[in-house]
Amino acid sequence: MRVRRRESAAFTVVVTVLVALCAVPMAAIIGLSGGGATTVVAVVLAAVPVGPLVAAYLWLDRYEPEPRSLLALGLLWGGFVATAAALLIGGIGGLVVGITDEQSLSIVAPVTEEASKGFFLLLLLWWRRAELDGVLDGIVYAGMVGIGFAFIENILYLGAAYNGTDATGPGGVQAVTATFVVRCLFSPFAHPLFTAFTGIGVGLAVSSRSPMVRTVAPIAGYILAVLAHATWNTSTLGGFDSFAMVYFVVMVPGFLAVAALAVFVSRSERRLLTAALQDAARRGLFPASDIPYMVDLRARRESRRFAQRNGGKAGARAMAGYQQAAIELGFLHHRFLRGTAPRDFSDRGQDFVNQLQALRPQISFPGQAVSTR
Repeated sequence: MRVRRRESAAFTVVVTVLVALCAVPMAAIIGLSGGGATTVVAVVLAAVPVGPLVAAYLWLDRYEPEPRSLLALGLLWGGFVATAAALLIGGIGGLVVGITDEQSLSIVAPVTEEASKGFFLLLLLWWRRAELDGVLDGIVYAGMVGIGFAFIENILYLGAAYNGTDATGPGGVQAVTATFVVRCLFSPFAHPLFTAFTGIGVGLAVSSRSPMVRTVAPIAGYILAVLAHATWNTSTLGGFDSFAMVYFVVMVPGFLAVAALAVFVSRSERRLLTAALQDAARRGLFPASDIPYMVDLRARRESRRFAQRNGGKAGARAMAGYQQAAIELGFLHHRFLRGTAPRDFSDRGQDFVNQLQALRPQISFPGQAVSTR
């Protein structure tokens, strides 16, 4: 228990400090990249795809919602730490090695950017491993980091397009419109997609019993992320035909494949959660009668509305807390049954059981007698 709290605190402190330190130079870079009005327009345009993308990942994450604080840290890491690290490493590399702009775009950027984004997932794997239950969690966290990275990068690209400093034309409204269409409308999923491969690798490492898979999967995921990123960047050097071919032949099918995998895993979580909670109920850890209100999303929402009507805000909070503890227990118990439970499995499981026992007298489900406590 003490080790878990120490690791959780270390993760939070390290990520928060790095975000704070990197936010200052990135804000300065954004401010210096264009005038006040240009920066405001770039920020507004870059923000357009953020909401829909975040909503899509939250929808995927609906069975076992990850802590919103961690998802927010993922966004901030991608927006400030990953971008700052990629710019710093790429700039130093360019000065030391003397690489060309084409080499920087095709090789250096994919290697450094995917490393800087993927490091957040490694920190989760080292210090908050219990928050990662498998491939879907890896995809969701990778998506948040990618969204944050793309948001800041798009601000810089949009500002450069308007100012005519991106070496593609004289700038102005026409240039910024073209950049907005390509980056924010046609390919807002690019950075989340690239980093998703690292997320899949980390998710496989967490859910595997094989020591080799635990070591190789994150590395293989990172390599695939770099290859996908490099393919995308290189396509922009060959003109419209090259870009269109990679977009429709590689990027869109790749995006659909990863999206299909995420949806498949998300839907399979109901069966996984049901089986785990049934086994937990047989062991006396959880009331079997409550399982339908945990595994069925519609029943889960209806039970919260029922709690709100009968117990007000306090009742709704108790129901939400009970359901969250039960869901966390279910996924933790699943990892125990698979033999991939974290080392603090017993303490975490007992924490969830204690929460359930404390909250259960305060709630009732539709069709049950309303508690008077």
